[in-house]
Order: sequence, then structure tokens, then C-alpha cells
Amino acid sequence: MIAVAFVGGAGFAGYKTQDRWMPYVFPGKPPVKVDGDHEEGDGPAHGNADHAGRDHDHGHGDRVKLSTQAQANLNLDVDAIAPEAYWRSVLIPGMVVDRPGESDRGVTSRIAGLVTDIKARPGDTVKAGDPLFSIQLISEFIQSAQTELAKAAKEHEFAATKRDRTSLLVKGGTSAGADLVEAENQVKRTAGQVQIFRRQLQVFGLTAEQTDKVERGEVVTDVTVTAPARPKRPGESALVGKAVDPLFEVQELKVQLGEQVQAGQTLCLLANHQQLFVEGRAFKSEATVLARAAESKVPVRADFADEAVGDWPAQEALTIHHLANQVDPATRTFAFYLPLENQSRTFEKDGKTFFVWRYRPGQRVRLRVPVEKLGDEVFVLPAGAVVREGAETFVFRQNGDYFERKAVRVLYEDRSEVVIANDGSVAAGSFVVRNQAAAINRALKAAAGGGGGHEGHDHAGHSHEH
Repeated sequence: MIAVAFVGGAGFAGYKTQDRWMPYVFPGKPPVKVDGDHEEGDGPAHGNADHAGRDHDHGHGDRVKLSTQAQANLNLDVDAIAPEAYWRSVLIPGMVVDRPGESDRGVTSRIAGLVTDIKARPGDTVKAGDPLFSIQLISEFIQSAQTELAKAAKEHEFAATKRDRTSLLVKGGTSAGADLVEAENQVKRTAGQVQIFRRQLQVFGLTAEQTDKVERGEVVTDVTVTAPARPKRPGESALVGKAVDPLFEVQELKVQLGEQVQAGQTLCLLANHQQLFVEGRAFKSEATVLARAAESKVPVRADFADEAVGDWPAQEALTIHHLANQVDPATRTFAFYLPLENQSRTFEKDGKTFFVWRYRPGQRVRLRVPVEKLGDEVFVLPAGAVVREGAETFVFRQNGDYFERKAVRVLYEDRSEVVIANDGSVAAGSFVVRNQAAAINRALKAAAGGGGGHEGHDHAGHSHEH
């Protein structure tokens, strides 16, 4: 049995190595030309191939050389690495939403009337005081208030004239001083009535110029509805040069031309998306982590969907503003909110300014909430920077046209990034490939083992690197 096993093993070894000993045992067998380029003998065509006019580059060990064209085809991203602090994060889905009281604002009619003109339409940009609608008055109360104001203004004029005449009589000694006091009181009473009626009309939408006309006896039949100003917040008045009233876009019209509206009816919706919220949806089990992050103001990174790299500046990390105290019974999740400062571009068309906002309500977001600090001096790379072979994990360090494979220890990884231990396997400042590690690894294996017959032979007129 031992002899049989020995003979069988020798036969198998001879069969596997026949490409090496067959040319010496049977030297008279002539090679055959194939396609005028390679010669075919007993072994593989590559073993006896004529490589005239061909240039091969073979990697050795854990190093491979890539031509400039190959690097361009792979679109390699190579950059120096530097240690940094890293927190392990949990991914939580979210969405951009309007900030209540900041983003949207309804414009209502203060009086009953007919819409006679629509001065701003969806997409138009308006600022505080810009005209939006013209409304023809049909309210008898407004007409009566105008009449009362004109009457009070006349009475005030007569009272002032009487006071001036009484003042001259008192100075001449023909009238008592009590008469002048009574005349002064009458002037004050009529002036107060004029101010009351003026404020009443202005509350219903008449401007100061229109109330001046009514006071002179003219009748106002149309009221212009303008874009409202944003109320000032505490401390804003002290900020020199700070714009208080933002620009609004007309988001939606709620009325049509010629429609009769009532007092308090919404005419349109204005939107200003400068201040938004990112609404995250988390499970109750994550409430403790989120509350701790909100209290400590831990930076939260947000990845926004449908954004191309380079279109906008990098978004700074966000912080959690508050957590909702209600759980959605359908999804069993609760909301938490992060303030988001929007970015915009504008363009001019037909004499009007239009906005292009970076973030829009309804846009999907992925939030990375830090939960555990993995170190202060680690290397953070994209997921495409590493490749695995069994238990080993490698990155590639660039040295000119050569790419050296380095084994590293992975502390943490997810679908987008990987954290490498700073243990000396790669040094800070090394130029490491940040993508296509798997493709470079395939090229290394092909160069090292794919052309197995190259080792130990010489090609006429060509120099090979091993």
C-alpha cells in the first residue's frame, strides 16, 4: 500500500509539472505558431509565447504598479490621512419640515369685499409692505366708520376755530377764562374721536394715506392688502444692520379674481424657507441617547438625499433642539427636531427675483447621532478604502505609480465609512486610496498570480518587473 501510494503521488506530480519536463524529454517536438503571434507547444500558450511588442508589469508581494491610464479609469481618490476623534453613531431617518411660526404665513382679509386685483402670484418674491391684493369694500360698517371719521374731523375743525376765537376774546378782556377752558376741552374731545375712528379704519386695512383722505371727506372704496412684516423678537432692535423682514415667496393662492371674501378669510400663503427643521423619527428605546445628545449639544451629522457632491457648500453639523413627548401609535416612533439654516440662490427673470433653495420640506435625511466615542486619534476613511480577504483587512498606500497593500485593524465600520486604528500599520500623513480598494486588490492578485508562467523565464528584448 505504501508503494502504491508513492507511485500514485509521483505520477500525479509528474502530470502537474509536465509543462516543465516535457520539452527536455521530447525536445524534437516542434512548436506550432498560433495567429502569427504566440507559439503553442506542449504547455500553455503563455509559457512559450513570443512577447515581441508587448509590455507587461507584474506586481510582487503586496505591491502593484498601475499605469496613468489605469488610475484615470478607476478615478482614484487619494489623500493624506490624519488622526481625528470619532464617535460611533446610530443612523436615524428624518425629513426636512417647515418650522412652525417661521416658514409659512397666511395672509387674511380684514374686511368683507370683492377681490378686484391679484398683484402677486405663486412663485413671486415679495417683502413686507408689497401689495398682494386689491379688495373693493362692500361692508356697511366700513362705510359708516368713514362717515363718522369725516364728521368727527369737521367737528374738531369747528372746535379748534372756536377755541382760537375764544382765546382772542379772553386776551381782550371781553370773555371769561372759563370759556377758554371749555373750548380747549371740546378740542381735546373731538381730537380723541378723530384718532379713534382713524385707528378703527386702519385696523380694517386702510393705510394712513387713505384715512387722511377719509378725514378730508373723500370716500375710499378699495383696500390694498400688503405682505405682513415679521414681528420683532426680543433683542433684534438692538442689532444694527440686521434685516428684520425676510423675503417671502407666494406659495399658494386661496382666492380667485372677482371672488367675494369675508373678514378673516385666507387670501394666500407666503413661505420663507430660510429657517427649517429636520424632523427625526426614533424609537422609544433611543430616547435616552437623544436626550443626552440634546443636553450636551452633541453635533449630529445629516446626510441629505438627492444632493450631488460639490453643488453646495458642506453642511455644518446640527444639534438637537427638542424632543417630542408623544409617540405615533402607527409607527411607534417619536419625533425630535434639529434647527436647519437653509441656503439659497437667486436669479432674475422679467424684472422679478426668484429663489432656488437648497433644502425643501419633504426632503429625506439620514441623521448620524453619536452614541459612543471610539478614540481621539483614529483614521476615518470611506468604506471603499478597505478590502477584506478572510480575516484580514487592507488599505492601499500610494507611492508614485505603485500601490502598496497594508494590513490594518478596523475598529468600526458601517455602510459609508470605516474607522482604522492608529497602531502604526499606516502612518499619519500617508497618501491612502479612499476608493476602489477592491479593484486595486484584484489588479494586484492578477499581476502576482494571473500570469504564473512568467516567473523564472526571460522574454527577448523586454524587461519585466517581479
